[in-house]
Amino acid sequence: MEISNSVALVTGANRGIGREFVAELLNRGVAKIYVASRDTASLKDLLKDGDSRLVALPLDVTDPDQVAAAAKIAADVTLLINNAGYAAFQGAIAAPDTDDARREMEVNYFGTLSLTRAFAPVLAEAGGGALINMLSMLALVSLPMAATYSASKAASLSLTRSLRAELGAQGTQVVGVLAVQTETNMGAKLPEPRMTPQEVVADALDAIQAGTNDEIIAGNQTRAIHEAFVADPKGLQAKMSTRLPQRT
Repeated sequence: MEISNSVALVTGANRGIGREFVAELLNRGVAKIYVASRDTASLKDLLKDGDSRLVALPLDVTDPDQVAAAAKIAADVTLLINNAGYAAFQGAIAAPDTDDARREMEVNYFGTLSLTRAFAPVLAEAGGGALINMLSMLALVSLPMAATYSASKAASLSLTRSLRAELGAQGTQVVGVLAVQTETNMGAKLPEPRMTPQEVVADALDAIQAGTNDEIIAGNQTRAIHEAFVADPKGLQAKMSTRLPQRT
């Protein structure tokens, strides 16, 4: 897909990887970006320069009414980037309850599903367009200190593969982005070293530009971990399983 002159929607655009997606899309010459966030006040700094290509969009991906409204407002989208995410970084048993686990599934899995369902007809109308789902290497290897987040990303990876199959008939390109810890507010809770958001975003958009219709391994650090996973998946899982949650 050609990114130049495309119309993008980025969820969780107010910070971290989402904000870097916005910056890089502008650099690559998009015509418009719907910058979506649960609280549009958090977009103030992003919008301060008055770039007319940026359109603020209130969007909680767990709210069906807001998702439906977004699909009507942003009916010209050709590139949908499901970036919004939530991570509690808790163990499955060590967590005090299952509230955060449910929230992770609501945002990371059901939010992605709901938004993609809403925008599938929009992308079809655009001739197919493209979809990026921000995943995680924790979709492949479970980290006990982020147990339920890992589970939500594993579900999202499975969903991404099914979406690719279903949307193939309408010509929609679907890229799932696997990445390790990145220098963001969320990633700061994971150990160093951490990648930069720029590494992740550049690889993701390069994949879209190249016509990739698959998962990609974003960033050199992720590629090193993925190589270890491919070589010895059980060995890597055993190593990750030593990283247990801290009980309070």
